[in-house]
Amino acid sequence: MQARKKYISIAFCACWLLLFYFGGSQIRQLKFLARRQSEETAMARRWPAWDDQASLKSFAEQPGGDVDARLRESPRLKKENREMVYKDSRCRMETCFDLSLCEKRGFRVYIYPQAKGDKVSESYQKILASIQGSRYYTPDPQQACLFVMSIDTLDRDQLSLQYIHDVDNKIQSFPLWNNGRNHLIFNLYSGTWPDYTEDLGFDVGQAMVAKASFYMESYRPHFDVSIPLFSREHPQKGGGKGWLLNNNVPPRRKYLLVFKGKRYLTGIGSDTRNALHHIHNGKDIISLTTCKHGKDWEKHKDSRCDRDNLEYEKYDYQELLHNSTFCLVPRGRRLGSFRFLESLQAACIPVLLSNGWELPFSEVIDWSKAVVVGDERLLLQVPSTVRSIDNDKILAFRQHTQFLWDAYFSSVEKIVSTTLEIIKDRIFTHVSRNKLMWNKLPGGLFVLPQYSTHTADFPFYYLDEGLTPKKEFTGLIYAVSPLVSQSQPIIKLILALAKSKYCAQIIILWNCDKPLPPRGKWPSTRLPLIFIRGERKAMSSRFFPYDAITTDAVLSLDEDTVLSTNEIDFAFIVWCSFPDRIVGYPARSHFWDSSKGLWGYTSKWTNEYSMVLTGAAFYHRYYHHLFTHYLPISLHALLDQTANCEDILMNFLVSAVTKLPSIKVTQKKQYKETLMQQGSKTTLWANPDHFTQRQNCINTFASWFGSMPLVQSQLRLDPVLFKDQVSILRKKYRDIERP
Repeated sequence: MQARKKYISIAFCACWLLLFYFGGSQIRQLKFLARRQSEETAMARRWPAWDDQASLKSFAEQPGGDVDARLRESPRLKKENREMVYKDSRCRMETCFDLSLCEKRGFRVYIYPQAKGDKVSESYQKILASIQGSRYYTPDPQQACLFVMSIDTLDRDQLSLQYIHDVDNKIQSFPLWNNGRNHLIFNLYSGTWPDYTEDLGFDVGQAMVAKASFYMESYRPHFDVSIPLFSREHPQKGGGKGWLLNNNVPPRRKYLLVFKGKRYLTGIGSDTRNALHHIHNGKDIISLTTCKHGKDWEKHKDSRCDRDNLEYEKYDYQELLHNSTFCLVPRGRRLGSFRFLESLQAACIPVLLSNGWELPFSEVIDWSKAVVVGDERLLLQVPSTVRSIDNDKILAFRQHTQFLWDAYFSSVEKIVSTTLEIIKDRIFTHVSRNKLMWNKLPGGLFVLPQYSTHTADFPFYYLDEGLTPKKEFTGLIYAVSPLVSQSQPIIKLILALAKSKYCAQIIILWNCDKPLPPRGKWPSTRLPLIFIRGERKAMSSRFFPYDAITTDAVLSLDEDTVLSTNEIDFAFIVWCSFPDRIVGYPARSHFWDSSKGLWGYTSKWTNEYSMVLTGAAFYHRYYHHLFTHYLPISLHALLDQTANCEDILMNFLVSAVTKLPSIKVTQKKQYKETLMQQGSKTTLWANPDHFTQRQNCINTFASWFGSMPLVQSQLRLDPVLFKDQVSILRKKYRDIERP
């Protein structure tokens, strides 16, 4: 019995020793971690710990400061604040959007009719006009799957003259509102003095919000859309060109970093603006602020205001933009700033100081290629950071700012179109653009994923993919005249195509009002000869994306075009080096007629040209798809009405995509464009209205594109030894030399 008690006592002591040895170390470790976490929390509360707090007292010591106040918010508090703004804060496309509506009706956008007496700002009118001019607009709500209100919701600052009252009651009266489901709301300004929250002043319900100055905490990923803040003067269409010249060297400009703007003396955003003077050195870093804004600025002026105001007047803002490598874009009262778009256009690399800002179109745009994202709390690190960026990266950044500006931001129409395309990609995910398509020339707006979701299928990505076009093409002959003789030019053209080693098929697009002749009337060829009945009254049918076209390269031909096999082959070889452009023979040009204030059209043979007509030209078949599905119904209707100009419009479209001119190749020395004795072409050229119509078309097209996309060129490509006085036997394309 005593022995048993002894063993129990020994076992009990052993357990205590083991617990002390293993458990004690764990307890000590937990105490250490708790102490360390406590120290880190204390440090976080003191952060930022500036080395020179004496000189940065107003910025480093911020009791109740706006920036640090947001940083100290707990996740729970942030969530509560977000839910106060958007009651349906967890909305996503699959939960708050009826996807089946778009699957049934297609992607169509309806705008509510404007009520009598409703005030609409100039900026919102531009947004609505951009939607109405898009290929997605429908006036029938029963055909739409996305709805936009006519009530102006851009400015939700209660102190603004543009503020619309009683929006809640108005939208609840809409029979289609349905708690905002499948609705899109645009907003540029939210909140008011002094907090400038993101509250729009009405319940958005389950509506998507396309908003400027979006906080990351409020932004609902893959549901809302962050858009840029743009001014009232921002153009609806086209927009100004970027300021960077091609291959601008040296990449660095006169100034390294510049800023010129307001200094907020009190309230939200004042901490960042008040500290900007610390990086100003008056040499390569120019950081200027003024207190002179608002009605009562003198009541709040401090000892530095007079000095800052004086320095502010010494520099011109436009001169600084044009001559600086980097542009500081600090937050204002709200996170967004007009300077963001101004810097992009000026090719002045934006340096953002706006913590928590969800950048515009961040869902698709890779901003790391175009902007430097700084931290408001680490302002003094900005100069050394931008100085460390090498010249190659600076040039790449500046070039990318120009691409983004031109592709997505230069006009209200492009901002609206980008918003709609992002939403469309979310709905039809199986045919959506990838990140490369959004971030490479020509940009997502010119890439229609319904054609293909693979970059290798688009002509402007061949170089990036390391691809070359296949050595085959389709001859597409546009026929409008009856076949009455075997000596007609169309017969000779078919035979010339059939001899080409690169031609894979010949398609006759029969647009004649006479019946198609039987197969026996056409020449027998080694190639497939395919006949398609066109639509007589639809000039656009020439560029329909026909399934019968199986090759990437298309040679578009008029029925009366005179070309030899060598001329065809040479033009095709040239096109293989420029697969994203139009390559062909007949050239035309445009010019600005200052006396009329209009664009003019000329067919004179000069040293310059800006168009290669599609009566004898190669291009990629993707442009058929783009021509049919990208251009609006109004332009197609104009072509049908005039029975003219479809070749000019194709040149406009391709130049708008590539930003480059078409390419002219040589022809025989004595080559002349022949006219048929029968058929509509002779009638057209003899018609005095034909030339006038083409001039009118050019101006109509330029108006729709918002600018003149055609590019003048003096380049003409000839075969090697074409002009040299050598033996004809040394020449590859011999009959091009012969008369």
